[in-house]
Amino acid sequence: MSADVRNGDGVPVSLRGLAKRFGSVEALKPLDLDIAAGELVAFLGPSGCGKTTTLLLIAGIYKADEGEVWFADRRVDGLHPRDRDVGMVFQSYALYPHLTLFENIAYPLRLKRLPDAEVKRRVEQIAEVLSIAEQLGRRPSQVSGGQQQRAAIARAQVKEPSVMLLDEPLSNLDAQIRLQARGEIRRLQKELGVTSVLVTHDQSEALAMADRVAVFRDGALHQFAAPDELYARPADAFVASFVGFPPMNLFDGEVVSGEFVSGGLRVPVPSSWPAGPATLGIRPEDVLLEGEIEGELLVYEPQGRDLLVTASVSGHQVQVLSPGRPLEAGSLTLSFPWERLHLFDAQGVRLEV
Repeated sequence: MSADVRNGDGVPVSLRGLAKRFGSVEALKPLDLDIAAGELVAFLGPSGCGKTTTLLLIAGIYKADEGEVWFADRRVDGLHPRDRDVGMVFQSYALYPHLTLFENIAYPLRLKRLPDAEVKRRVEQIAEVLSIAEQLGRRPSQVSGGQQQRAAIARAQVKEPSVMLLDEPLSNLDAQIRLQARGEIRRLQKELGVTSVLVTHDQSEALAMADRVAVFRDGALHQFAAPDELYARPADAFVASFVGFPPMNLFDGEVVSGEFVSGGLRVPVPSSWPAGPATLGIRPEDVLLEGEIEGELLVYEPQGRDLLVTASVSGHQVQVLSPGRPLEAGSLTLSFPWERLHLFDAQGVRLEV
């Protein structure tokens, strides 16, 4: 990478009591969130959860009903989007079809009326970093979807923003190109040190790319943590079910005298666990295909080196991800190692046990 490429100039972003309503719909409930300088944070959640609303509030495209947005010690929620020093990459890329990639990337610099020599230097520099220098003379229709996506990122980055906002930037790409593109975005973000926010509904994308992930649902933040912590210690039953594939097995029931009971399902648990209504969780890769719990094989699906097994256990469907050969139809036995269990209270909040 050229020594001239700006590095490490990202700023911390703070959201304080940020909220947005559309009529009677509370699109974003009051949100407090701090993003460190140079960090890549993913906003993750299902459609309508508030993640894109939050991104557009940071950008200034939406006006907040309550709260503040700070970039370092500068409050920006009262500023026009063009004055916030952000770069944006949209799902559609929004490239001008009649312009070459060079002119698309140069567009924000032309608006600033920079000298032609400076425009040329900056465009060629960022194009080299993103491996599209050879395509600068082509129009968007003459290059691949992956190259269009890189051009959109280059256009956002060429003006050297303090904050980069990416709204589902990989959704229009084929699966194989998506894997390559997310690695390129992460590499570029690390090299340039720009504070970045990625909106995605794809949990594998969020977990692979982000330093921390904010999980939203129904306009509320459920958990904000590093990918490993989200997976190992989900804050509630929603995060447990949403993060991880296959999703965590969850069973509603109650803890009684050293057992978790849900219908006919009985799982031994430590005697120190609090009695009462609860939800028990265990990830498919933590279930063992041997033990004291009897079940019936419903189906198995080869997953490369692993096998995804769906079994019926006392009226519950249980998924098991296990290495091994295909199974024969019929009965089987399972066990749930207690040290791999997750326990949530009647409201779905994680219990530390």
